[in-house]
Amino acid sequence: MTEINQTFSNNLKQYREKRNLSLDNISSLTGVSKSMLAQIEKGSANPTINTVWKIANGLKISFTELMTAPEENFEVVLAEKFSVLTEDDGHYRNYPIFPFNDQRGFEIYRIELDPGAFLQAEPHPSGTQEFITVFAGEIEVEFLDQKLIAKAGEGIRFKADTKHSYHNPSDKLTTINMVIWYETQKDI
Repeated sequence: MTEINQTFSNNLKQYREKRNLSLDNISSLTGVSKSMLAQIEKGSANPTINTVWKIANGLKISFTELMTAPEENFEVVLAEKFSVLTEDDGHYRNYPIFPFNDQRGFEIYRIELDPGAFLQAEPHPSGTQEFITVFAGEIEVEFLDQKLIAKAGEGIRFKADTKHSYHNPSDKLTTINMVIWYETQKDI
């Protein structure tokens, strides 16, 4: 059995058991036969994408919830594993530490801005907020005709669902931690 099928099998079984649902209940909700559901839970079936969607829609949960392995109790992210995203000819460096995950609703970055570095950012989805902590240097954030400045040891929070920019106005390297929190709407 492939890893993704094993994950799907485990998630479906855990969902059913957690809610005290029988295979008959799940079948009624999803339109997928009881025998197919039993095979999926045993790991002896290779469900199609359409079958997974039928199950997700019938249970009113996301496709991702069925197909994503649960997080471990901990995670250590080693610096040498970081990939770097650059802007402003490499003067703005973004290191994704914890990328977005539906279960968390946020993502965390370490960002370095060389002296004079600048980045113009597009609006994030409605309701999104950014939380910035400055560890070294100084950051200037502009949005909605506001200019916010924070130095080492300080922080900034702002609604990031409009155009905004980041600038290092100092002559020293600026290092920040950025948490982007996404307001989520679940129809469940």
